[in-house]
Amino acid sequence: MRKPQNFQWNEISLGTCYYPEHWDKSLWEEDLERMKAVGIRTIRIGEFAWSKVEPREGEFTYEFFDGFLEVACKAGMKVIFGTPTATPPAWLTEKYPEVLNCRMDGVKFRHGMRRHYNYNSPVYQRLSARIVEKFAGHYASHPSVIGWQIDNEINCEVDVFYSESDTLAFREYLKKKYATLDNLNQELGMIFWNQEYTDWEEVYVPRTTIHDSANPHLTLEYYRFISESAAGFCKMQSDIIRKYKKPGDFITTNGMFGHLDNHRMMDDALDVYTYDSYPNFAYCLEEDPLHSKSLNDRKWSNHLSRVRSICPHFGIMEQQSGANGWNTRMEAPAPKPGQMLLWAMQSIAHGADYVSFFRWRTCTVGTEIYWHGILDYDNRDNRKLREVTEISRLAASVGKLAGAEYQAGFGVLEDYDNLWDADVDVWHRRLEKASKKEIFAASQLSHTPMDYVLLSDNTEYDDLKKYPVLFYPHGLILTEERAALLKTYVEKGGCLVTGARTGQKEEHGRCVMAPMPGLLLELTGTAVEEFTFVGALDGTVCMEWQKEQLDTGIFNDVLETVREDVEVLARYTSSYYAGKPALTQRKAGEGKVLHFGGTFTRETVEAMLRYLGVLSPYAGEIELPGECELCVREKEGNRYFIILNYSVDEQKVVLKREMTDLDSGEKVSGTIQVKGYGVVVLR
Repeated sequence: MRKPQNFQWNEISLGTCYYPEHWDKSLWEEDLERMKAVGIRTIRIGEFAWSKVEPREGEFTYEFFDGFLEVACKAGMKVIFGTPTATPPAWLTEKYPEVLNCRMDGVKFRHGMRRHYNYNSPVYQRLSARIVEKFAGHYASHPSVIGWQIDNEINCEVDVFYSESDTLAFREYLKKKYATLDNLNQELGMIFWNQEYTDWEEVYVPRTTIHDSANPHLTLEYYRFISESAAGFCKMQSDIIRKYKKPGDFITTNGMFGHLDNHRMMDDALDVYTYDSYPNFAYCLEEDPLHSKSLNDRKWSNHLSRVRSICPHFGIMEQQSGANGWNTRMEAPAPKPGQMLLWAMQSIAHGADYVSFFRWRTCTVGTEIYWHGILDYDNRDNRKLREVTEISRLAASVGKLAGAEYQAGFGVLEDYDNLWDADVDVWHRRLEKASKKEIFAASQLSHTPMDYVLLSDNTEYDDLKKYPVLFYPHGLILTEERAALLKTYVEKGGCLVTGARTGQKEEHGRCVMAPMPGLLLELTGTAVEEFTFVGALDGTVCMEWQKEQLDTGIFNDVLETVREDVEVLARYTSSYYAGKPALTQRKAGEGKVLHFGGTFTRETVEAMLRYLGVLSPYAGEIELPGECELCVREKEGNRYFIILNYSVDEQKVVLKREMTDLDSGEKVSGTIQVKGYGVVVLR
């Protein structure tokens, strides 16, 4: 069972990221007053400013931020302080090069970027702990400080670590877990290609090989090790801050990145979780914005759903305000008029009760001179500033949304073992990417809101029971504990939908010598007879279900029934396995399980949601086009409908009962118009 979060915002509020070290002191007071004038009440500072407190090793000065906090206090501005460990100063990396992360071939990442350190250097751990102690010990008692952000975007830029310190720590991690080399060799399949170890000194983090094809089972274990290292680094800082922070102040970090168990990090170290939301990434010049049209920037609704699984009532530490891009990559156009408001409300619709824009003013120096803030280089009032004013006004109108629960019609199970295995195994990755994309598309276009749901060794039936339907698309790695939990969920009335390759592997990523779906075979009553990718010469392979021909995706498991109580719902209609079962159903206890042999397409998912009775749960109250997203939050008996129009064109929405427009306060019903990139919030 997950721990409840320790902190929630009690109202919808706005903030921005501010870097006093980038600007002349003469601008500080004016900047804060301008922020307050447009409704910004909180700023984040300090996360890249180690040398402002420790300019040389062991020499500490607090004058700079003391001066700034005096201005902030006078202005009545609340402050979230960042710990500065994402960018170690030059004196540190020059004197202690062992703190630097390395490429797989051992070449060090040098000073000049960010996140170039490794978590496992004893020197870096010691110096990081000291600077956090100095920051928290001096600034935590300040009345303007209300929260702390640990580091910045943990595992962003790079989520693999190949330093000597990592190898030494990895060996200790493996010794603790496997005890002996014989166990390690056996469990991780080191017999293949003569990879067996005879001495612990022979064990390294993955190193450069032909095609970079290191042992997949050792690599999967290495990803678990990275997660443990990163989460431990976060907890080390959190434990220090807790000694000094005032009651009611919170500790957070801004995620969400790879090879990191964010749920564990949240439970072990944080009071609340924050996310950095940049939907404009969908329009970077290297992207193809035409393939999904109004679904492009809605990918961030998918990301926000994952954030919600980590922390139901989260914050946004960095929300898109202008065009994104560095001088080296990520060129993108500016957001269109209305998109800044749309994307801020996208975050709020999915559970964010605090939204902080990145950044107040576009930086005039450095790598991020094209990562545009609210203000541009010239510092004049502009369209974006006016849009922040509008967002602030709307946020005040919908302030009752704070703490409201997101309402999902179904859930999608995810676990870190399979997420990381998909990084190791390209077969797994291709299936995982295709199916998750299509399940999300079906959810969006049919207006059937969805949640991501964590499946871990700590997950209990109570975590699952509120979802009448759970999809577990490609659970290749399956453990006895998780299989037993899924069985309990079904027998107590839930409906589980599984896809191709379920149960192929055990926890180390080794294939099991048993028919798929492995540990779920008794529950599904089916076995996989054979399997194949759908190749270019195959065309589209379909199944016939409910008089429809439905695409079975890019990979097909050919099913066979092994129990008499299994019902074949659909059969393949083409390829050499035409006529074989593609979709089966078995009732177990009060629920049922559907075993689908394919990968998911939006049409197939929509058909399954319809069959299972959860498609478009709000169709009786509201009718809206596919260009719009519908999010629903509930609080104190009130249901809030948030309608987000991702199209430049005005869209027609039909209300089938009278509702209240929270912005205007008026009663509305029948047909209403939602302007291009517009948002409507109804109660």
